[in-house]
Amino acid sequence: MVFWGRAVAEALLSVQGLRKHYGGLAVTNDVSLEVLPGEIHALIGPNGAGKTTLIHQITGTVAPDAGRVVFAGNDITRFSLPRRVHAGLARSFQITSIIAGFSVLENVAVAAQAKSGSSFRFFRAAASEEALNEAARYALAEVGLADRAGITAGALSHGEKRALEIAIALATQPRLLLLDEPLAGAGPEETEKLIALLRRLKSRYAILLVEHDMQAVFALADRISVLAEGRIIASGSTAEIRASAEVRAAYLGEEEVPC
Repeated sequence: MVFWGRAVAEALLSVQGLRKHYGGLAVTNDVSLEVLPGEIHALIGPNGAGKTTLIHQITGTVAPDAGRVVFAGNDITRFSLPRRVHAGLARSFQITSIIAGFSVLENVAVAAQAKSGSSFRFFRAAASEEALNEAARYALAEVGLADRAGITAGALSHGEKRALEIAIALATQPRLLLLDEPLAGAGPEETEKLIALLRRLKSRYAILLVEHDMQAVFALADRISVLAEGRIIASGSTAEIRASAEVRAAYLGEEEVPC
């Protein structure tokens, strides 16, 4: 479990005692975890465990009934979603949220606009908003899509669309990436590319990763927290999570755990 000492003082994100009830159902029940700068902290658990609701509470789309969200030393529990983005939180979604009819570059430029407050319009001359385009091109280069900038986003492969969504998040100049199942639906080759991408990003961004692909989780994560029935039942290194009988009983089962 989480201990409130030196590690929390250094945490970029500190989630403290979050609770959310819907009627008599406790979807998140006194959830606490922290994400340190430059680490990938994976959040795993069975379907219905409360992972997406927890991410909603961190990003501000769902207000907690109790508890606090502290980011970079500031209590952001009551911040709006746009205010959290400006503070440095960026999220990708479980289901891709790109605009299929816009170009790859335009999709990312929208996010750059939201961060900068620019008056960008797609029908204006691109040169009049070159700063936005430059930020978008940089984000696309980071995820390996620089050569796809001019095509419509709907023409991308599934794996490329997941990478585009990460580029959209990067265009907001985040300090922390909240990635909700970024590997969902990806084939083996696409998964390998996305894992390599997340490894590269780790050196510059803290990442809270929600993912069901255990091969990827154990390959990427510095630490793992396990959510079951709205509670964190274990939090620790990959070795500690592999060895936990409670985690096996609640989620991993008796299947072979990746080394």
